[in-house]
Amino acid sequence: MRSGAKAAIVGGAFLVVGGGVVYGGYEMLAGDDSSPAAHTRAAPVRTGPPSADEVTRTAQAFFDAWSKGDAAAASVLTDNNAAARTALAAFHDDAHVDKVTITASPATGATVPYTVKAEVAYEGRTAPLTYSSHLTVVRGRTTGRALVDWQPAVVHPQLKTGEKLTTGAAKNPEIEAVDRQGRVLTKEKYPSLGAVLDSLRQKYGAQVNGAPGVELSIESADAGTPSRTLLTLAKGRAGKLTTTLDADVQAAAEQAVKRFDESSVVAIAPGTGEIRAVADNRKDGFPASLQASVAPGSTMKIITAAMIIQNGEGGADQPAQCPATAIWKGYTFHNLNDFTIPNGTLTDAFARSCNTAFIKPVKPLTDKDIAGTALGRTARDYFGLGQDNWKLGGVKSFDGSVPQSSGVETAASYIGQGKVQMSPLDMASVSATVINGGFRQPIIVPKDLDDRDLAQAQPLPGAVADQLRQMMHAAATGGTATTAMSGVPGPKGAKTGSAEVDQQGKSNSWFTGYGNGLAAAALVQSGGHGGDAAGPIVASVLRAG
Repeated sequence: MRSGAKAAIVGGAFLVVGGGVVYGGYEMLAGDDSSPAAHTRAAPVRTGPPSADEVTRTAQAFFDAWSKGDAAAASVLTDNNAAARTALAAFHDDAHVDKVTITASPATGATVPYTVKAEVAYEGRTAPLTYSSHLTVVRGRTTGRALVDWQPAVVHPQLKTGEKLTTGAAKNPEIEAVDRQGRVLTKEKYPSLGAVLDSLRQKYGAQVNGAPGVELSIESADAGTPSRTLLTLAKGRAGKLTTTLDADVQAAAEQAVKRFDESSVVAIAPGTGEIRAVADNRKDGFPASLQASVAPGSTMKIITAAMIIQNGEGGADQPAQCPATAIWKGYTFHNLNDFTIPNGTLTDAFARSCNTAFIKPVKPLTDKDIAGTALGRTARDYFGLGQDNWKLGGVKSFDGSVPQSSGVETAASYIGQGKVQMSPLDMASVSATVINGGFRQPIIVPKDLDDRDLAQAQPLPGAVADQLRQMMHAAATGGTATTAMSGVPGPKGAKTGSAEVDQQGKSNSWFTGYGNGLAAAALVQSGGHGGDAAGPIVASVLRAG
């Protein structure tokens, strides 16, 4: 225990003694609950959830030890002594956090919310630090003691496994990121850009002549992961970095994703591939807008339609069978509520998102021995997907995956299920490719900044592009996307999608479209039908174009 710490704390619930720490009648001589050295005396091993009193006393004892900088005493009150001790010691020694006051709120069950107020001090510079987090008290599996369930987020809500807080000269020079019109972009004004700006700083800070400041940041054990700044003690010199983003579109995207939890959206300028906005509203902070790899549902029918047309198995104005169900390799595929379209065309099937019409071509393509490869080839050759070679400029992305398939997986892939995986960035690029007539690899900083090679694809054949635009326009003006796209200026087109996920009660909501000079796509995890959640997000962003 550090100098000046009191021996008896919180009414005797936590007491430091010569051989170890006595808490609530138990002696804790080792940290990990699984350790054979951890044992009890004066009381039998308890079972069941911790009582309200145990939760309060355990949390308060932990907070008291932590606030005094006593990592050893605090860590034995957790179910992972070693990890907790390392993290709590780093909180003081590496992050240089001192004068810690922790204020707990009333517990909800076994969960205790709290606020940390402290000071970060480094080489004569100081700055206040305030944040909120929570911890959970659990019953030790072998000792029966009430212990803090150790998670990195106990120290700071943004900490993840393998990360730590550190204060010092920043690893990367500072940047002042600006949009295409020179307007400054900050993570404070545009929270979704936090990870993007950190990545751009790591990649281009030195190149634009920035100089590092002094910061409290989150550092990852992975050298390729950019540090995340939490607090600036002394500013460095910011180098100006021009991005392709548009502050107005970004602001609209930030507001749009607030409407639904676990939502993401990307907007692209079709003629150039320049990314105009990237926004996420997710509890885990993951940039799903750029890096998600999930089934895109019926938005994939854009690429499937291109495959059908290109391989001579249908056309926008040609008849397309849309029965209520279709069976392939013993599996029955259904339309929503088993609807049918008598005497319809491929455009009608696309506009109403008929699954069976897009599964029917499996048989003739199988006869041509290309059923399992045709979709991937179309995605690669004309939409630039699935080659893992997009270089946005300092920012990681997932560039789609349409692997070779067989059996029932082939039919599933044609409607955006099976092993097909996409991100909102990918599907925004698909819509951009359709309206532009050809693929332009998405970028977030100009190519000439680092002279990087961009991914290439063949132009869409004119007849294919025209028919895809016809079908997407029909979906946006008289099909499943009509309501969402009603306020978007034309020419416009769209496609809805919903993707079922194993062990997830509600399908993921997908929507992609173009209009008003932009192309965009959104994903809302567990959002249901595409037009209900993802659709309004995309429409809000397109209207800002």
